[in-house]
Amino acid sequence: MTDSQSHDAAPQPGTVDMITTTLLKNTLYNPLRLAGGLLLFLLVYVAVTNIASGNYTLEAFVRQSITGLAQGGIYALIALGYTLVYGILLMINFAHGEVFMAGAYVGFFAINAMEQSGMLADHTFLALLITLMVGVVASVTIALLLERIAYRPLRGAPRLVPLITAIGASITLQQLFLRLFGPDPRVYPRVNLYILPGIFRDLECAEVSGAQVCKGLDLIDGLYRVDVLGMNLRIRPVFFLVAFFAIVLMIALWFFVQRTKTGKAMRAVAEDKNAAALMGINVDRVIATTFVLGAALAGAGAVLFALYNQQVTPFMGFVPGIKAFTAAVLGGIGNIPGAMLGGFFLGIVESTGPALLGISSQLKDVIAFGLLVLILIFRPTGIFGEVLAEKKA
Repeated sequence: MTDSQSHDAAPQPGTVDMITTTLLKNTLYNPLRLAGGLLLFLLVYVAVTNIASGNYTLEAFVRQSITGLAQGGIYALIALGYTLVYGILLMINFAHGEVFMAGAYVGFFAINAMEQSGMLADHTFLALLITLMVGVVASVTIALLLERIAYRPLRGAPRLVPLITAIGASITLQQLFLRLFGPDPRVYPRVNLYILPGIFRDLECAEVSGAQVCKGLDLIDGLYRVDVLGMNLRIRPVFFLVAFFAIVLMIALWFFVQRTKTGKAMRAVAEDKNAAALMGINVDRVIATTFVLGAALAGAGAVLFALYNQQVTPFMGFVPGIKAFTAAVLGGIGNIPGAMLGGFFLGIVESTGPALLGISSQLKDVIAFGLLVLILIFRPTGIFGEVLAEKKA
């Protein structure tokens, strides 16, 4: 055989060769991605095996997902604050979890005072609205103080400096509330908020003066057994209320950022602070507004969280804050819809993951942060990608 014939007979590179080359390249130059892929394959295999063997049912998935919706809604509300501040300042505000905690803590004193005065029982909706507003105002106040005292003087410093400052501010706020109010948990009172007695005629019924009186659906403290498509579910309406409230607030925030004059100013500052200042935009005011919006969402989420979780402590904001940061990274830091969807996704995975993998529910934090690691390995910009100015990306 001649050299020419040997050259003609040589196999031409095809699809199989390209795939093999890519796999080898990934193995040699990115072994972390290979390890992540193997771990992901193992997790999927265990989950599929549990489903196929009947150890995990659709009923269990639906029941746990409902709980995950509420937790995911809380994560989403906190994550929106992270993503707003990062989009403007490229800074991770690790004290945002304590902004969340302050709203729940101060809200406790408001709702406790209204319970003792009888207003909570007589005018439940108004009392809850006041508690929500008090929590929001408390979180906004803390956030504005942080921005003015801790962050504004360091605005021109290297990015590591405000990050370390944020961690210090987080510890300071924890210790401040601990010294002021003590380590003992504060317990929110049980709240009954009844709606639509004419529609839910068979709920919360009792004999009053010889007549049957039905109060209707209890949105906050109610727990009901419901049969849906043959599944026997125990549903708390407050979980759906939290999820609905989170979605409404996210839509309102998105509309504010995209459609209002202040929102346009925020986007301009995110693109280029110096150019925005030259165009007459008050950069300090826009940044303060960003902190206010993020804190207001966190404060509202804190009161909702406390209404069904009930206990509040000086350290209650740390873990939800870290989880919300994880949700923001999952969705794509700086991306408002991404932060929302990342929060719901993380909440549902956290609720369903342990049972789906056949492990203890105490390992749900391992699942949450393991998911963050996998996302950072395969898609560092998050599921929906970062939203940053071109020169910053």
